[in-house]
Amino acid sequence: MNHVLAIKAHPFNEDKSSTMTVLRTFMEAYQHQHPEDEIEIFDLYQTDLPEVNGELLDAWDQLRNGGQFDHLSTSQQKAVASFDQMTQQFLQADKVIIANPIWNLMIPARLKLWIDTITVAGKTFRYTPEGPQGLATDKKVMHIQSSGSCFNGQDPATQYLETLLKFIGVPHIEHILIDGKDAVPAEKAQEMIQKACEEAKFKAITF
Repeated sequence: MNHVLAIKAHPFNEDKSSTMTVLRTFMEAYQHQHPEDEIEIFDLYQTDLPEVNGELLDAWDQLRNGGQFDHLSTSQQKAVASFDQMTQQFLQADKVIIANPIWNLMIPARLKLWIDTITVAGKTFRYTPEGPQGLATDKKVMHIQSSGSCFNGQDPATQYLETLLKFIGVPHIEHILIDGKDAVPAEKAQEMIQKACEEAKFKAITF
């Protein structure tokens, strides 16, 4: 049995979002093909995500220097605990699905906050004399993304996710892209979404 973590990085559901339409199609097909797997949906827009800010950095600094967790402020304790919980959630997953739109050439800010929680020295990568080494080598990632313009996978959002995931050692990354749907007539956009859904059904079989 595999533990599957699906990251929903869009405030809308499938009634308003093509990304979420394809995510739903993928998840339904995946559940049908892998009924024994445990699936967890993590909605970033229904979660209080910790931000790497001065307060959190100060808390980490105190802990590194021998400080006690219960000596941190209440808000620091909450931020550290939340951050660690999300890191552990990712570590426990065998397969991860990330579904997001492109906004202003980049991933949504909330997805960046989540990415910070999975890019952790000593847990998902480590420093060595030869350079950083990824530790998340036991995971597979499926990336689902929609964009208004056509980038053919060369957009900054896709490249950023590829770079970070490879940095932490993920060896298997696949993409389902709904590319350029706002640059074509509405009926053509629907065809593109349907094509992406068919691709999702196919990829769910082997993911």
